[in-house]
This record gives sequence, C-alpha cells and structure tokens, in this order.
Amino acid sequence: MPIETISKRAAAATGAVAGLVAAVLALGTAELVTGLNRNWKSPVLDVGDRVIDHVPVFLKEFAIETFGKNDKPALLAGIGVFLLIYAAVIGAIAFRTRIVVGVVGIALFGLIGAYAALTRRVGGSFTDAIPSIIGSVVGAVALWSVHRVARPILTVSMTDVDAGTDESMTDESMTVESPVIGGATRRQVLIRSGGLLAVLAFAGAGAGALGRAIKSRFSAAESRAKVVLPAASEPLGVIPKGLTVGIDGVAPFITSNADFYRIDTALTVPQVPTDDYELRITGMVDNELRLSFDDLITRKVVEYDITLTCVSNTIGGELIGNARWLGVRLDELLAEAGVQAGADQVVGRSIDGYTCGFPLEAATDGRNALVAFGMNGEPLPLEHGFPVRLIVPGLYGYISATKWLTEIELTTFEAFESYWVPRGYADRAPIKLMSRIDSVDGLGTLTRNADGTAAIGGVAWAQTIGISNVEVQIEDGPWMPTELGDALNNDTWRQWAFRWTPTSTGRTSIRCRATDGNGSIQTDERTEPLPNGASGHHQIVVFVE
Repeated sequence: MPIETISKRAAAATGAVAGLVAAVLALGTAELVTGLNRNWKSPVLDVGDRVIDHVPVFLKEFAIETFGKNDKPALLAGIGVFLLIYAAVIGAIAFRTRIVVGVVGIALFGLIGAYAALTRRVGGSFTDAIPSIIGSVVGAVALWSVHRVARPILTVSMTDVDAGTDESMTDESMTVESPVIGGATRRQVLIRSGGLLAVLAFAGAGAGALGRAIKSRFSAAESRAKVVLPAASEPLGVIPKGLTVGIDGVAPFITSNADFYRIDTALTVPQVPTDDYELRITGMVDNELRLSFDDLITRKVVEYDITLTCVSNTIGGELIGNARWLGVRLDELLAEAGVQAGADQVVGRSIDGYTCGFPLEAATDGRNALVAFGMNGEPLPLEHGFPVRLIVPGLYGYISATKWLTEIELTTFEAFESYWVPRGYADRAPIKLMSRIDSVDGLGTLTRNADGTAAIGGVAWAQTIGISNVEVQIEDGPWMPTELGDALNNDTWRQWAFRWTPTSTGRTSIRCRATDGNGSIQTDERTEPLPNGASGHHQIVVFVE
C-alpha cells in the first residue's frame, strides 16, 4: 500500500515546529534540574551572564539608555528569541536532510550552555554544566523521536539519502511509494506526530514551571523576613518639610525601595541567606576579619541619608535615588583590620564574582562610607543587595556600590582592575555636579496658573560637596536663580523650584544648571556616560499654554 509524502516546505515547517518543541523541552528539563542545587542555573542565565561580561560597552550603554530598569528582561527575551529561531532553523534543516543535523545542532547549543557554566566569574565547575548537558540530551532525543514518528511522510529529499531517489524532483512531484509502517496512513502519521509534539511541549512547560517552584526553596526572602534591624546609635529624625519645594512632579526627597533604580550585572537576584553569611576583609591588612551577619548588626550601627548615582545616568536621566541607609562605618572596619602601607584601592566582591574598586581615601577621609544592611527602615531588599552591600557617597556605583557583598579586599590600582575598568570605564570616578528638570517632560505642556504664573522644579546633586545654587535659563535669556529646598546634608540631592510669568505661549526652551558648595558651576560641555559619567546642562522644550 503506498503512502503519500509531504512537500519540502511542509517538511521544513514540521521540522521547525519540532525544533521549537525540542528547545522548550530542553530548557524546561534544564530548569527542572537546576532546582536540585542552589548553585545551578538555567543555560539561558549562564549564557546571558557571559553576554553581559563580553558585550561591547556601547551596547551595554545602549541597552540601559533604551530599556532602563528593564535591560535584563530585554536581554533574556533577546536570548530566548534567538534560541527559538535557532531551534526552528535547525529542526527545519534536519527534517529536510538528515536528523543528525538537528541532533548535532542541539548538542552544540548544549555545549555553549555548558561552557558558559564552566566559565562563570566564580564557582565554575563541571557539575555546574549538568543542567545544560541533561537538557540538551533530552532535547536531542525529543527531536529524534518526533522525526522517527513523522518519517514515513517526510520529503523525498530525506528519503533520497536513505533510498537513493532523484534529488532533482520538484516539490510538486514529490511522492514516493513505500510500505505503510504498521498500516498507518498519512493522516494517522500526522495525528501521531502532532500528538507527540503536544505532549512534549506540555512536558517542557511543566518541567520548567516545576523547576522554578523547586528552585524557590533557595530564596533568601524568608531569611530577610526574619531580620530585625538594630537601632542606630544616633537615630536620624524625620525628614524636615523644608526639604521639598512643593512642585508637582519633582522626585520625592526619599526614593522608595520599590522605585529605587537598579543597574547591575546580575540577571537573577543572588539569594544570600543570613544564616551562613560571612563578610571577609582581606588583602593588604594586618588582621583578616571574618564577620557573620550577626557580628555586623551587633556592632555600633549608624544611619545616613545618601544619594546614589549610576555612571550610566544620562543628562536628565532617572538612574539616581536617595535613601536612608543603616549599617556600620567602613572606616571603622578597616581600622580594625589594619590597612598596610602601600594599599591604595578598596575592592568589594559580590557573591557572583562582580567587583568594584575605589580609592582608599574615599573610605578613610571621613565621608559616611557604609557597609549597609538597612534601606529606608527595612532590611536591604533582595534586589538591592541583601543581606549586605557597600555605600560610598560621592562615587558612581560601578566603582563603589557592591551588592551582595562577601569580601572587601585591600590592594592597589596597579595590581587589580575591577570589573568595568578593562571595559573602558575610569578607575576613579567621583560623581559629577548635575541638575535635572523633573516637573515637566520634554515636549510636554506647561500650564499657567490663574494668576498667569508658571512653575517648574527638579533636583540637583554634588555628593560630599553639596549644592549652593541652581539657575534656570528661558530661551537664550539670562540665568535666573531658583528657590532651593533646605539642604539636609552634602551627601543628598537638593530640590529646586522656579516660578515666573511667561510672556508668551507656545514653544519654549528651558535649561538648568547648578553650583556646588565650593562655587563650581555645572559645565555645559556635553559628554557621554563612558568613561566616567555624563555632563552637560539638562535642556527641554515645552509648550506653554
């Protein structure tokens, strides 16, 4: 009894679907396996980590500028899309030629995942590659199984290889007579193939969901919930009302934990419970220290209001926030360890291998540098470094604000380059004097009050120096002083407001500049974030009604 075959195009489409399903099952299986070990990761995450480590800096800046806080989901989505396209193409080729092509293709991606696991910044070992290996094996078996079931109705190009038929035949003429396997008709084979694909897809999705559920047992959320923060030795009072200028749209003086920006290299938030946490102070010190979480919170505890800024913050950008931090002074810890002569760099190391490095004087010159474990009255949120992180006023986060901190090493700039320095960023990066218009967006509408006046407002910052003045320029007119909110300290931003009576309606250009506590005026020279932070005046165009 003859059996009908399907065209090359149909075979390719069937193979593409089979490739996609095999990929889903492979990733789901890998996700399930990762649930067995705290240190294992999904291949997508391992590959994503390596992408972050090796992507050109201009792409990193583009991603942050374009996606902001969503840069990591965007990267994972991009990897997922690439993987699905890759799997579909491999499956299509395999079903039109030889199934071995698909098996090798899936194995290749498994090897890439295994290599990414083996080359982690810290802790890479053969066992870390197990999820990728098992996942790729399962995916390859799935693709082979679907091909085996669908084989009787695949294109002649495949059967040509097995039976030696004429490869010059066109799609329209592609039929071949061969025995019906097990008495199955073309319709029956299609139903079996579709059923198998559905079962495998469901299994892959289920395995992934189960794996994530199992993995959740390694979450540090329960550990965080048990933390009772100690009181500061000299608690700060409530935020004075005079710090705000009363203009709608201006960033709140204190940034909530939920709204605080997050820029780091961790695709998934490291889960570090307090039970077995240890902070080591090593390197060029007289006495290495090993401190548990309890050791830290039972020391003399202080709290400070400090504004943090990301080096990737563009002119007028939102990668800045102000919070009340609770912790122990870094200079006291270093004094206890005894810094040796010649050390000039403090390196913070994260549990995931990320490193920040900053000048020793920034930790010992009296500024309020902290080993912090509290943020706005709560234990550090998981995504902001729980249980412990570094806070150093006046320095961009990429060289100072190590999250998920496990080690502080005293060394030299000559001996060690922290994570971003070989990637083109400066090894010393004090935060630049900046100001920003908050109350109205560019190309937004500025509505006048009943008395004909209008008001705008924003924030300015020069951490460790403070802000003494902010000025506004309308069109090309003179610089005019603004009303400043009270200054809480030199480590926080300062609000400003400008109220005036517009003389006309329509398109209007507005820009601002700040003066710091030393009398230095914010430069109008525009620079990009790379290598040591953006500079220039924030200027917007609005429409006055």
